[in-house]
This record gives sequence, structure tokens and C-alpha cells, in this order.
Amino acid sequence: MKLKGKKALITGGNSGIGLATARLFVAEGAEVAITGRDQTTLDEAIVDLGSNARGYKADVTIADERKHLFADLAKDFGKLDVVFANAGITGRTPVGTADEAVFENVIRVNLNGAFFTVNSAVPLLNDGASIIFNGSVHNYLGQAGVAAYAATKGGVVAMARAIAADLAPRNIRVNTVSPGATRTPIWKRGARASISAEQSAKVDELFSSTVPLGRWAEAEDVAKAALFLASDDSSYINAVELMVDGGLTGAPFGAPFLRG
Repeated sequence: MKLKGKKALITGGNSGIGLATARLFVAEGAEVAITGRDQTTLDEAIVDLGSNARGYKADVTIADERKHLFADLAKDFGKLDVVFANAGITGRTPVGTADEAVFENVIRVNLNGAFFTVNSAVPLLNDGASIIFNGSVHNYLGQAGVAAYAATKGGVVAMARAIAADLAPRNIRVNTVSPGATRTPIWKRGARASISAEQSAKVDELFSSTVPLGRWAEAEDVAKAALFLASDDSSYINAVELMVDGGLTGAPFGAPFLRG
């Protein structure tokens, strides 16, 4: 077991990549705390994860909720060995017509929330702990309409490197895992919720055609990368961004639609 005896915090651990990572961490011997803003999905996740997991309803962007969260974690867990700052949102911010409130909310959740999660966690971290941020291929792609989201993910990568320098004297490693298109519930929300099965299949085919490995990521693919960064298998890996995108950013001309 790669995380036997370890204690981990995963924000946004009630669904998608966060929940898949929590499952894997528990299976590898960790005690896991997950956060979420929705009590129903949080309760369902804890039933799924079993007795080695605890759920905390908290919005990590709100200072008072964050304060209570970490007070509870100190009481229930004592110390932490792993923090996965995973909670995040998307939002359309096309230049020229972007809603300022949407832009600021994406920044607040994805960048401010990630930083202050780690900032609050540091006093609870054991020396030699591992911090993992959730990045994205949007740090590189330049896709239209997602300026705020792309900015947050680029910011997370730069921020992680600076925090790695801050925490190096305590041998705390700080890395980023950056997924490509991943099958999670977020793809069924918002405007996407109303598309037909046929349209959904076309979207699936389009995304798959841009990836050299010819498929979307599953949440478990990203969870395995997070496990690697959380465990002693990556004990000499620090301040890096690990792409989990099937080669999308590294070998874009290997995509199936270009191979014929």
C-alpha cells in the first residue's frame, strides 16, 4: 500500500477527479478527508468511500468556512501528509462579451481557493508531505472563450513552483497534475446538460480525435497520477507539472485525425 498510515485532504472530493482520487487513496491505505459544497453528493461520496473517509461541507473560498474546516481537520486528523487542491469550476468568458462576475468567480474559486487551501493547510502538514494542485491543458491550448479558466490554470502552475521554494526547507514537495479532457460530471452540467445523445457522441468523437492516444481520460487516469505524486514513488520529484492528457500538448501531430 503506497499511502499506508498517511492522512490526506482532497478538496472537491465529492465527485469527478476528486472522488476517484479519494477512492484510490483509501484503497492504498490512507485516511482521507474530502470537502464539497453540496451536502447530498458529499454524503453519497462518504458512503462510497467507507469508514476511512470523512466529509466536510465547506467552500474553501470563504475565509470563515475555511477556518472551521481546518479547525475540524486538526481535531479529527491531527496532521496531514497529502493535500490535493482539486476543487475548481469552469466558466465561459469570451473576450468582448465576458461577464465580469463570471470572470471573477472563476479566478476566486480556481486560483484564490487553491492558494488559501494550501496556505491554511501548511500548519497541519508533516515535514516531507506532498501538495498537489490540479492544473489543466488549458494552460497551453489557447482555446476560445475560456480566458479566465486558462489564466487560473497557468497561475496554479506558476504558484506551485513558488510554493515549492517556500516549503523546500521542510522537504514538502509541491507539484501539479494537469489533465486533458476527462470524463467527469462537469460535462453534464450547464449548457451541456441539454444536448442530445447524438450531439454528446459527436463531442466525444471530436475530443477523442484530437488526442494522440485516441480517447478521453477517465477520472481514474488522473487519480493514478495524483497517487504517484502523493506517494514516496515520487520522493525526488518537486515543482513539476505532470501532464495527463494522452499526448495532447506534447505530441499534437500524433492525433488520430492527422494520421488518417
